[in-house]
Amino acid sequence: MVAPVGSYRAIVGSQTLELPLVEVDEGVAIALLITVDQGVRFAERAGRELAELVAPERPDLVVSVATQGIPIAIEISRALGVDDYLILQKTPKIHLADAIGEPLKSITTDTTQRLLLDRERIGVVEGRRVALVDDVVSTGGSLRAALALLRRVGAEPVAIGTLVTESGPWRETLGEDATLVRSLGALPLFRRGSDGHYAEEWADAAAEVDPQR
Repeated sequence: MVAPVGSYRAIVGSQTLELPLVEVDEGVAIALLITVDQGVRFAERAGRELAELVAPERPDLVVSVATQGIPIAIEISRALGVDDYLILQKTPKIHLADAIGEPLKSITTDTTQRLLLDRERIGVVEGRRVALVDDVVSTGGSLRAALALLRRVGAEPVAIGTLVTESGPWRETLGEDATLVRSLGALPLFRRGSDGHYAEEWADAAAEVDPQR
């Protein structure tokens, strides 16, 4: 991992995390949330709390994107009492040679990838009310690709659940689908000032944060 340039204390539902700040561009950093590094108890509680937010939309299937969304998808499914879930893949595997694909690019990768749905799993999602869940929504690119893929196979996305939203263009990217988003918290972006400190950059405000915080 790129060496952190500081840290940020984030609130995710009822839990508090100390996240590393890592640069994703010259003078621009994000608070990096790696779900699979947070432990079982974190995922269980976050999944239960996020399930409470999406439950009013009556989803009967949970869908997520590999790999960071997998623990959350499992815990939300468990909390909703749903016995199956669907994971969209980013890495081509032998059983995905004939997969349905959708191009995507995210803030944490520098190349265009493809989101893949195994054709053998179409029957699992076709005609179902779907809660699409992920760890972080930033640019909205991954979610937009997932929504397009799900609708191509006849699914009905009724909610988008995410641990945190990140200040950025995701609302514009998702358009009307932005109203489906339910989140346990929010993160700013960070820009380095002339004094070397990073300032929180929200959609409508900014506040200075020391890089050692």
